[in-house]
Amino acid sequence: MTNNLRRNAGRTMRMTTIYILVSGVAMIIIFPMFFLFSFSLMSDYETYSEWPKPLLPRTSVDYRMDHSGNGNFRLSIWNVSENDWMPFGPEELNRNPDEIKKLSRFLNNYGNTQFSEEEILTAMKLTDQDGFYEFALRKSLIHNYRRFFKLYSGAARSVLQSLYTAGMTIFISVSIGGMAGYAFARYVFKGKNILKLSVLFVRMFPPVAIAIPMVVILGKMGMYDKPVGLSLIYSINQISMNIWITASIFMGIPESLEEAAQVFGTSKTGAFFRVTMPLAVPGLAACAMYSFIYSWNEVINAVILTQFNPTFPVVVYKSLLGANAQVHLIAAGSIAQALPAIIFTLFIRKYILQMWGGVKV
Repeated sequence: MTNNLRRNAGRTMRMTTIYILVSGVAMIIIFPMFFLFSFSLMSDYETYSEWPKPLLPRTSVDYRMDHSGNGNFRLSIWNVSENDWMPFGPEELNRNPDEIKKLSRFLNNYGNTQFSEEEILTAMKLTDQDGFYEFALRKSLIHNYRRFFKLYSGAARSVLQSLYTAGMTIFISVSIGGMAGYAFARYVFKGKNILKLSVLFVRMFPPVAIAIPMVVILGKMGMYDKPVGLSLIYSINQISMNIWITASIFMGIPESLEEAAQVFGTSKTGAFFRVTMPLAVPGLAACAMYSFIYSWNEVINAVILTQFNPTFPVVVYKSLLGANAQVHLIAAGSIAQALPAIIFTLFIRKYILQMWGGVKV
């Protein structure tokens, strides 16, 4: 009885320790991403004026308009951290149409709230009646994303450049890597193991060491500052990894299945496309996922090999280095950069799960 209790207590302690470690790792991974996403939804005022920073952005903003003492008006915003009204916008505001128009733009850009000129005039009339007027405006949560693509010229075009480059990288690396992986899995030849190991050597070199001479080569080929040239450079790194992944997948598919298909009248090529290829789809999907994520997020090669046609990660990188960089706008750009990779991974997740579960025939 005592031994059973000890074993149960030991098992409980081990499981508790595992749960704590897994939860800690999950928090380390999830919390920075959550904070980045939360930052991308904050206004200028929340980003630079409130401290400590709230974990969640506001969905609405409270304002107060009152008289400044000399017939003009003064606008204040509710500061959650200070739990008090704080001055916001121009020190004094009058009924001048230009001043009202300027205030409307200010609230939109720095408070992420829409306040039309007619609404400002109405607030002034109500302030005249009661001495002050408090109101709440709903905040636009996608304002920073719109502002990022508007401020950083070429951001929208760079997204298309990145998608085209990623698509070409997937096509080149998966097709070449898949054929090479099939050859390593099915055929026996002299120096096979050495050759299979040597394809990994290219991944041992830093990207800059490959990119700099490639500037000269791509320039002579007329592919410098073009998505096709960039996808060729990206494919160099991905082909070697795809060879290893697809070789393992093809080795797990019995060759007897192809032989059986040929017995029933199918050619060797037909047996490959009708039998082997469908079973290898999970591995090819994994190769496509890794190729897409690498080519979509890569910055070093893209900075060196592009000038007038940058990819989207280059735009985000240069916005981070800008003298007038704004943290919440950069956070919005970073989330916008991560979104396509997340969508692509979710789209092919079922094939990835099949690969992890093993090839079943």
